[in-house]
Amino acid sequence: MRVSEGDQFEEQYQRLRILLSRRRRVVRRKRLEARRRYVRLMMVLSMAVMATFVPQPRVQWTLQRSSSWWNYIVLETFTPTHWLENFRVSKETFQYLCIKLKPLIARQNTQLRKCVSVEKRVAITLWCLATCSEYRTIAHLFGIARCTVCEIVHDTCRAIVSALQKLFIKFPDGDNRQEVVDGFKSTWGMIQCVGSVDGCHIPVMPPALNHTDYYNRKGWYSILLQAVVDYKYIFRDICVGWPGSVHDARVFKNSGIYTKLSVDKILDGSEIQISDTTIPLFIIGDSAYPLSKFLMKPFAHNTALSTQQKTFNYTLSRSRIVVENAFGRLKARWRRLTKRNDMSITHVPHVITACCILHNICEMFNDAIPESWLNAEVDMDQPPTATTPEDTTYTSDATIIRNTLVDYYST
Repeated sequence: MRVSEGDQFEEQYQRLRILLSRRRRVVRRKRLEARRRYVRLMMVLSMAVMATFVPQPRVQWTLQRSSSWWNYIVLETFTPTHWLENFRVSKETFQYLCIKLKPLIARQNTQLRKCVSVEKRVAITLWCLATCSEYRTIAHLFGIARCTVCEIVHDTCRAIVSALQKLFIKFPDGDNRQEVVDGFKSTWGMIQCVGSVDGCHIPVMPPALNHTDYYNRKGWYSILLQAVVDYKYIFRDICVGWPGSVHDARVFKNSGIYTKLSVDKILDGSEIQISDTTIPLFIIGDSAYPLSKFLMKPFAHNTALSTQQKTFNYTLSRSRIVVENAFGRLKARWRRLTKRNDMSITHVPHVITACCILHNICEMFNDAIPESWLNAEVDMDQPPTATTPEDTTYTSDATIIRNTLVDYYST
């Protein structure tokens, strides 16, 4: 039986309708599934956002550290000899420092942990200054974090400077000044001398900016410490902070002691008369400093000197050795100053000043300094200093005074 064209067309039409219907059902199913996935995703995101606002229980975690060395070894077994050998101060001096610094360095406990005690803070600082140990080693010894060691050392050094500098580093005046003058005369043979001035280079890590300013004449980076020292190796005035490439005479001219000597006239009075010449009080220095009425220096060694001038040079140099000895004792106690200091250059002046104050406290409290410390003190070669032309302002009067002293020591 032959199928007509109309029947064929109807059959194809029905088949096409069925195909389109199936395709619509597939599309609707995919859209519905996509909508369901979107709804599930939004629900998950909403729950995550809501979870952030729900208070969570606080978890407290701290790293367990051991303080056995400090609590049991040091506090219970260290003898006075051990205290002096390891902390470079006697136990009495250590207790004095704790009392003086307590108002400045004491801290309050927190909810997480107890604060580091004042005694432990002072001990950490002394150990850091007396050795060349890294912060990591000190942290393991005392049972604290490495960053805490750094913070404690800087805070304690600043507290020492703030609380004790005016008490232990001051220029002699009144009866104290006369005692220093008499001490120089009886101990070292120099009359009318109030102190000896010199500079010392402390090795440092230079800053990234202008680092060449800290490169001294010996080929290493340093910062300058200028000090005036009396006959008992006590620092009477210090100036810290100038880069190592600066000449000693420039540091002296820009220091506070120069202003006091030249303007404030802190050495006025107590003059003596020798051969119709008035000899005032003065300090002594090497050939790097300018000759003036308040600063005597030796004759230049690169010229022909008479026997009288050589005798004067010997007497002055013999008296001037106190400042070099003081620097040696300073570095023997506080070994941190003998090696390159890796602290930021902004912190170094406070550390050096604190070491000078602690040195004076040890000297005044008669804390012993064994010969083994002085023999073991290995100092880097100090850069040589060039001879400074004499100051024309005072050359005439200063020359007369120095020549009078030459005649005095030649008789």
